[in-house]
Amino acid sequence: MKKTLLAIPVSALLLLAAHSLRQGDFGLTSTFVLLAGLMFTRQAWVRLVAISALVWGGYIWADVTVDFISFRQTLGMPWHRLAFIMGGVILFDALALAVLAGETCRRFFDRSREQALARAAIAIMTVFGLALARSKVSFAILLADRFFPGWGWFEIAMLAFYAQWIGGVMLSPKGHRVNRPRIWGLFSFVFFLQLTLGLLGVDQMLMTGTLHLPVPALIVAGPVFRGEGLFMIILFSVTLFLVGSAWCSHLCYIGAWDDAMSRMGERPVPSAQMRRWSIFGRSATLVLVVGMALLLRHAGVSGLSAVILAAVFGLLGVGVMFFASRKAGVMLHCTTFCPMGILANIFGRISPWRIRVKKDCTQCGACFSVCRYNALDEKHVVSGKPALSCTLCGDCVSACAHGQIEYSFPGLSGDAARSLFIVLIVSLHAIFIGVARI
Repeated sequence: MKKTLLAIPVSALLLLAAHSLRQGDFGLTSTFVLLAGLMFTRQAWVRLVAISALVWGGYIWADVTVDFISFRQTLGMPWHRLAFIMGGVILFDALALAVLAGETCRRFFDRSREQALARAAIAIMTVFGLALARSKVSFAILLADRFFPGWGWFEIAMLAFYAQWIGGVMLSPKGHRVNRPRIWGLFSFVFFLQLTLGLLGVDQMLMTGTLHLPVPALIVAGPVFRGEGLFMIILFSVTLFLVGSAWCSHLCYIGAWDDAMSRMGERPVPSAQMRRWSIFGRSATLVLVVGMALLLRHAGVSGLSAVILAAVFGLLGVGVMFFASRKAGVMLHCTTFCPMGILANIFGRISPWRIRVKKDCTQCGACFSVCRYNALDEKHVVSGKPALSCTLCGDCVSACAHGQIEYSFPGLSGDAARSLFIVLIVSLHAIFIGVARI
């Protein structure tokens, strides 16, 4: 591809950057400049993201044109020349789109073509999710906007770039298995680092400036006690709708601890008794925390006393991780203690995502020893589906040397379903890093 042809979409992006600079939005300016620079990497996903940016740019130019003309008409000023100039800008944006969509440009962006659609989708979904959160929340939800007002878009761009890179390494089954614990642990580290800094007096690290206890059970118990505050319940519910019970294996800020502890123990051994306790134990803690929240609310107990009781419950959970999960090699906190886990397993069934074992499975048992949620044994392999405690972590998919375990989604092949799942879960991971704070 002639570089002179590439100059057209690059110039169109820089025009959008100049407009953003004129508006005083330094974060958006830097985002367009960054995207223009990435065009020279020849990464196939960049072309698709640039196309999306220019489509949005066309809307920006059209909206600005209408505003400018309306303003001049209101003041009785001439506007035809302005309309002609802005029409030319819109046409130039359309020309840049045509160049990027053309066959010559497709051939130029020849790197990582097989992952282009998935990585571009991850970047675009991350941008959309964070931009929506930024525009709908009444306070500065992004850290960049808190510490450097006006730079929120740059944080969004960086998280989108990070997300597509993570997606690239996780799109292969082996990459998913190796990197899932790492990015999960990274999210937990970022979450609790922000909490620690908030406790040390950096109030900007706290989402609302008010401290809340980071115990998963409070997602449901907190609103019951306070009679308000549904943000986390809504976030939890939306996640279950999008990716089912994968909240528990990819996105829970505490679950990463249990995962790390279980990996210090022996290889997991399937246990039917532990599986029965999984349902009874978590159901009991769910009834306990909701019942206690109602009792404390009606008794008029102070918020401080309720926080102390919640802290005790949270410390008990940490004890289960440290002493039981570490010894058993199974995530006992998540599978037998956490009340949010049973809710995720049950209500996650609303989502169509499933792990499916094919009929030609050799029953070699390799998946038994990697499932830290105690969801697979000979019985469940024969039935073709894991136990209720399955969280769609995907470790069994990666461990199956015969390709007989796969993600399942209506209307999609196993490979396509897994790719779509990675797109959704990695996008949510990046969005959570951006907005999930105490």
